[in-house]
Amino acid sequence: MSTRKMTVGNLPLGGGAPVTIQSMTNTDTRDVEKTLAQINALFRAGCEIVRVSVYDELCVKAVRTLVDKSPVPLVADIHFDHKLAIGALENGIHKVRINPGNIGGETNVKELADCLKMHPVPVRIGVNSGSVEKEILRKYGGPTPRGMVESAINHARLLEKYGYTDLVLSMKSSSVPGTVEAYRIASKETDYPLHIGVTEAGTPGMGTIKSAIGIGSLLLDGIGDTLRVSLTGDPVNEVYAALEILKATGIRKEGINIVSCPTCGRTCIPVGDIAERVKRETMDIKTPLTVAVMGCIVNGPGEAREADMGVAGGKDGGALFVKGEKPRSVKGDLAEALIAEIRKRVNQ
Repeated sequence: MSTRKMTVGNLPLGGGAPVTIQSMTNTDTRDVEKTLAQINALFRAGCEIVRVSVYDELCVKAVRTLVDKSPVPLVADIHFDHKLAIGALENGIHKVRINPGNIGGETNVKELADCLKMHPVPVRIGVNSGSVEKEILRKYGGPTPRGMVESAINHARLLEKYGYTDLVLSMKSSSVPGTVEAYRIASKETDYPLHIGVTEAGTPGMGTIKSAIGIGSLLLDGIGDTLRVSLTGDPVNEVYAALEILKATGIRKEGINIVSCPTCGRTCIPVGDIAERVKRETMDIKTPLTVAVMGCIVNGPGEAREADMGVAGGKDGGALFVKGEKPRSVKGDLAEALIAEIRKRVNQ
């Protein structure tokens, strides 16, 4: 189903626009220098929209400088105080994330809607399984997928009642099946752009797996206009995970796609070390290339025939192969030889 089209700063959102990657700073927003440093680190990693917590008046004051110096559009994360949202809007924020159910009732929602008409930006109605209203919990017996969708739509209609319609929905849960079901329901029943993700997924590792299953399932269904991988720790890891999910689902093609074998008793080279080094040292490359690292000369080239180039381990070195060319023997550092070949091809 096609969703409404809007823009976040200069980025299109919804209406068939490319899926964008979001993350969120975990610095003290009032510390402008540290927050900008993290925003820039996220940008360099490939993040396209960054959310910052706005939880007091000092944060509101910081928004102006952050917006002026940020290389990407910024979202203000607001809870409990609608005046903080109004202050962020007046200071140029590009998008606001709220839950109308916790900002003090219809009078405050109307006041925010009036401000949004003067400073029009998208508003994300962010409902998590832990923030569903008591009446809906009673109705459905807990934070069910249907209950989360009903909560989000009710909040959206409250803003629309006062004349504001540039709305994005999210219905996140730490349960992967619950999250996927909620978004599938919302996709069938509304045309709001959807911000997808599994909330409180955990640390890199299990959290990445949960996010990949949940977000990947939705993307393969054609659901999702923007996404965040929620991981504990350095938010840059969220961006790397998001990029890999988008590449794995075929939505993004740019960058190096590493194919490596699981290894076996015939393995002649440190496949994992070589693959990690190639990945690390080619992260700046945007040209779409599939690069293979195979552990032995027996099946390696055949298994990697769809790769643009790669190496396969041999007794005293290995073979470097490039699509359409005869493989050639390489001695010494296979990772270095492969990286050099990648850069040669990219720079041709």
